[in-house]
Amino acid sequence: MKTLRETICGIGLCSLIGITIFVATACTPAAQKVTDDCTADSKNAVIETIMTRRSIRQYKPQAVNRDTMQIILECGINAPNGQNKQSWAVRVVDNPDFLNGVSEVFKQKNPKAAEAPGFRNMFRNAPTVVFIGNDTSYDCSQIDCGLLGENMVLSAWSMGIGSCCLASPTRFMTDTPEAAEYLKKLDFPEGYNLLYCIAFGYPDEAPAAKPRIKEKVQFIE
Repeated sequence: MKTLRETICGIGLCSLIGITIFVATACTPAAQKVTDDCTADSKNAVIETIMTRRSIRQYKPQAVNRDTMQIILECGINAPNGQNKQSWAVRVVDNPDFLNGVSEVFKQKNPKAAEAPGFRNMFRNAPTVVFIGNDTSYDCSQIDCGLLGENMVLSAWSMGIGSCCLASPTRFMTDTPEAAEYLKKLDFPEGYNLLYCIAFGYPDEAPAAKPRIKEKVQFIE
């Protein structure tokens, strides 16, 4: 298997991914070139990625290239995490038989939802899905898994790959006995639960940004 550096260099993205991996520190004092108002600095690659990222719910049919997915996954597991426990389990599925198979179970249980025009699978028709499991024995594992996912969606966006974090498909898979065989195929370690999944693919839409409530952020003197 290629190393991360070999893979990145092979597609000419060394500098961009090097920045993206450290996205969590982009607005800290150590980032000397970042202004106090991060949103104003559109020349910073990390900030530009964060501010332009959108959740994508329409995808082109081709799966994400696995070399590209490998970079996204490496960025994910380099996320900050408590005590370096790395309390996540990550499973990548780009096999149409799996995605379409579990979606058929979904269609049987939710015929109305499956009547939507163009419905192909319950993962927003994404051709690649990453399933993330958390260690139920560690009380901060869900936080770690969230940080992992954020690294992945940001690094993906920096390379032109869209994504969308999804909870309803995972609830369906964990709560529906008929979907148990697909959950079993993910082969999570004992003590890990499927927490959420992320759809990945080449965007087939360009949604506008939704407003953010800045008043929810306050400085306490």
